[in-house]
This record gives sequence, C-alpha cells and structure tokens, in this order.
Amino acid sequence: MIIEHHNSIAIITQEKTSLKEFSTKFSVLYERFKEDDIVLNLKDISVGCLDLLVSISKQHRLLNHSFVVVTTQLNQDDFEDDFIIVPTLQEAKDFIEIDLLSRDLGI
Repeated sequence: MIIEHHNSIAIITQEKTSLKEFSTKFSVLYERFKEDDIVLNLKDISVGCLDLLVSISKQHRLLNHSFVVVTTQLNQDDFEDDFIIVPTLQEAKDFIEIDLLSRDLGI
C-alpha cells in the first residue's frame, strides 16, 4: 500500500495485495484519512469483493468528503451513484475538484 497526500487528498494505491487484504488494511487505517478526500487506486480487483469499500465510502460521504475509486476493471454503471468509480487518477482529481465546488456552493 502506497500512501500519498496532495493538499487535502489522500491517494492510497494498492500494490501487490489482494483486494480483500487491501480493503482490510485500509479499513484499519481509515481513521487517519477520515478528514481527507480519498482516492483509492486499485490495481487488481480479481480476488475479493468491494462490500467493505462501499460501506466505508457511504460513511465517508456522510462526513461530507469525497471518496473515489480508480480502476479500469469496473464500470460505474454497475454501482450506485454514491460509489464513484473512474478509470484514471486525473479523473479522480477532477471529480474531487467538482465535488468541492459543489459543497462550497451548497449544492
């Protein structure tokens, strides 16, 4: 797991762990990031499920912060609108920027 901070954005990248192991580690470390907008950069989602990440995402969005998953292995259409999936890191950053503007405007 690689952790980077850019302003108020925490970018957490999955390395050589399974999705299940990554999700478990992230859930343990989540308290460190709950005040940040979060980008999870997932490299391999072939083993495991996203239920834990979906749950954390809902919780995080209730705290009025962005939670974005970057992967080319999933399609946004397969998930609810509050679980955001984009194919590139740049799109994740763009989404967060738009989300911040929406929050500032009270939308």
